[in-house]
Amino acid sequence: MRYTGPKNKVSRRENTDLGLKTTGSKAQASLLKKINITPGQHGARYRRKQSEHARQLREKQKLRFLFGVTEKQLKGYFDTASRRRGNTAIFLGELLERRLDSVVYRLGFAPTRAAARQLVSHGHIKVNDKVLDIPSYLVKEGETITFASDDSKKIPYIDTFREQSDITIPEWVELKKDTGVLRGTPDNSIIEQQVNLRLVIEFYSR
Repeated sequence: MRYTGPKNKVSRRENTDLGLKTTGSKAQASLLKKINITPGQHGARYRRKQSEHARQLREKQKLRFLFGVTEKQLKGYFDTASRRRGNTAIFLGELLERRLDSVVYRLGFAPTRAAARQLVSHGHIKVNDKVLDIPSYLVKEGETITFASDDSKKIPYIDTFREQSDITIPEWVELKKDTGVLRGTPDNSIIEQQVNLRLVIEFYSR
């Protein structure tokens, strides 16, 4: 089941900003003030020493929350990645980054992956000029991603975010005006800044 509880609580438990709140918002500012305090009554003074398995579990949970996927989905991506010859961590990161909701987020069409997932689910995104409402769709190299209509671009929170944001577009996607294209194979450089994928692989390989 996909997590739908308090987002700042999750980021504080994982001791890192998972991008679940819009950058520059009051909610994110509040999170950053408390990012090193574990949620709960004793959070300010109690942090249990972690076993190796616990560290692996926490990294796996971080990855789940970062991309907003269920446990079943993440395990499925791992199984697919592990069947390929080569570095499983690289393949896992590639599969997650190629999700349509993640590509929409990377293009700066939405402030968070949750917002991007909602855009896709509500039919506001086109892939190759066809409306596609499946957030888990794996975008192929060369496919174009656009808004379904001018009304889609004018959704208040989307319009405000796109006017105010100054995002960095990863090198594997290209954006021209309101059209994005997947230009290459996503790498793990951004994910690895927040999640140790080696520990995730170790968790599922037990």
